[in-house]
Amino acid sequence: MQTTTQWQTDAIGPEANLKIGEGRIPEVSGTMIRVRTEAVSLNFRDRLVLESGMGLPLQFPFVPTSDMAGVVEAVGLGVTRFKPGDRVISTFSPDWIDGRGPGTARNPSYKTRGGFYAGALSEYTVLSEEWFALAPDTLDAAEASTLPCAGLTAWFALIECGKLKAGDRVLVQGTGGVALFGLQIAKAHGAEVFITSGSTEKLERTLALGADHLINRRERDWVEQLYELTDDYGADHVLEIVGGPHLGQALKAVAVNGRISVIGVFEGFEVSGPAAPLLLKAPVVQGISVGHRRALEDLVRAVDQTGLKPVIDRRYAFEELPQALDHLYRGPFGKVVIEF
Repeated sequence: MQTTTQWQTDAIGPEANLKIGEGRIPEVSGTMIRVRTEAVSLNFRDRLVLESGMGLPLQFPFVPTSDMAGVVEAVGLGVTRFKPGDRVISTFSPDWIDGRGPGTARNPSYKTRGGFYAGALSEYTVLSEEWFALAPDTLDAAEASTLPCAGLTAWFALIECGKLKAGDRVLVQGTGGVALFGLQIAKAHGAEVFITSGSTEKLERTLALGADHLINRRERDWVEQLYELTDDYGADHVLEIVGGPHLGQALKAVAVNGRISVIGVFEGFEVSGPAAPLLLKAPVVQGISVGHRRALEDLVRAVDQTGLKPVIDRRYAFEELPQALDHLYRGPFGKVVIEF
């Protein structure tokens, strides 16, 4: 029996004991492919799963994380989408290929990698070819591994759902992975980008990525600063990454008939805000649950055509997962990646 080296835990919460262990590598048959992992990127959601389980039916020993890039080493006889040697990236929601999301009104689906399904922190995986997309030609494995969740979330909010056009004003909150992808994607489409942060140093670093206006939320009310910068117009699109009652600030900031993408839950899973701007400005408020594979493939093509380079704050070795998670907790500028 072949085995793979992987990070795993037998419990969640404070008692979680992440350790390097071994898992079984299934035989490759049918439409399955064997992928050798080269890099895994970390998301805030990985932290939530390890800390609370997020109500998911985790299988133990549990392998965490959802986003990876690797190389196809073997394919089953029924495989048509890939061949050995192809560079691939994972899909966050393997059952969502295109169109309407899976699940029902009573039971919306949350069958994703690194949660309902086993995660990516394993040297080898054998999974259906439908669970992968080709990696961009212009990115290395570490860069490519940042696309399936953070990159696609920003793309789905602004492009797939938001129909962003040149000249639109986009407000991005913070300087994490999704935020910086939002900045880069918006600039690639000709938008004017306003970015908020409590760190002057991080704000100044966004200038090199094309940020047009820097708003330090620690100096004074960031919505008032946005009003001043836009002559009271506001933002056509707000990437709402904070969550909780902070949605109220997004409702103040959004332009009349603008759009708010609710993405983050840093301040809680119960969002709230005043009814007056919601009714009077009539914005679209859309929840973003990453996105489907077809949109990920669109993003890959856009990355190759525009030369977009994901921002990686630091790359860690496979054995350095605890240090990488500590970095994630501190709030990176862009992404934190594990290289195999």
